[in-house]
Amino acid sequence: MPATAPVVLSIDAMGGDHGLQTTVDAALLALAEHEGLQLVLVGDESLVEAALKARKPAALLRARIAVQHAAEVVGMDEAPSKALRNKKDSSLRVAINLVRDGRAQAVVSAGNTGALMATAKFVLKTLPGIDRPAIISPIPSMSGHVHMLDLGANAECSAEQLFQFAVMGSALVTAIHGIERPRVALLNIGEEEIKGNEVIKQTAHLLQASQLNYIGFVEGDGVFLRDIDVVVCDGFTGNIALKTGEGVAKLIYHYIKQEFTRSAFTKLAALAAMPALKALGKRMDPRNYNGASLVGLNGIVIKSHGSADALAFAAAIRVAVREVQHDVPARISRLLAVALPQLPKAASGEA
Repeated sequence: MPATAPVVLSIDAMGGDHGLQTTVDAALLALAEHEGLQLVLVGDESLVEAALKARKPAALLRARIAVQHAAEVVGMDEAPSKALRNKKDSSLRVAINLVRDGRAQAVVSAGNTGALMATAKFVLKTLPGIDRPAIISPIPSMSGHVHMLDLGANAECSAEQLFQFAVMGSALVTAIHGIERPRVALLNIGEEEIKGNEVIKQTAHLLQASQLNYIGFVEGDGVFLRDIDVVVCDGFTGNIALKTGEGVAKLIYHYIKQEFTRSAFTKLAALAAMPALKALGKRMDPRNYNGASLVGLNGIVIKSHGSADALAFAAAIRVAVREVQHDVPARISRLLAVALPQLPKAASGEA
């Protein structure tokens, strides 16, 4: 799809820690950035309209915003099963329904992750050959960035499911970044073939037998240091790795700030280093990497951090625009059609 083609997204305007305070501001930022973008803000109509009125957007921007009423909101700590069963008129559910009904091409939400995943899977269904959707997001690395999945949707996975994650991650990276044969690595406790549990070893066997560009195991530090495009792991491990990396980044920032404010001399040094520090801060700013994809669904669903501010949520909208423009689900389906027929043969040990 050409970059100039119209893109219509549904936005869960009530989701996240800050709700309308963030989503409306982010919507206006995204509309200013993408000329062909149209947004449907889903939530309490009176509250959404009041938030828009308070911000007084330019007429040309306001004309590209529609409001879809939804009477309910899914709480951030609400059980996914309860939200799926009891809140059929929630902003989250209605926003997903718009994608199912063809009124929007993707949905963006900062709401309850479990509820978003459960509802999206129920409403949109998974692509043929996919057991479970996975959460994938780019994270910064020495080579620029690396896409990791799963980041928390599936705490336990079989070898076949991890193989499916590898296929989906490869397809997304090819679609978004134009890398024809993305380098795929499997997160493990060592790079030697003898390392890892049985599921990891079986997954490695499947990957070796596939047409994917599998380059072997990678340890936790290698995720950030090696030249890799896709890192595959279960959601339990991936979420811990992601949060550990975010914590280390914050720790380094804390130490740098502490050292540069230690004395008058270090404050002067900080002043001299300010351009480099600002560039580093911008490069490492997690808001620039906000927007995780729920891949494996028959539709595009983007999850924003619940605590995202307007800049971060706008970045998540940007991810949705890119995935619509590159028709990511269709690309995943095409690669699955090639890769998955190999799976039973490889899994049985005949390959």
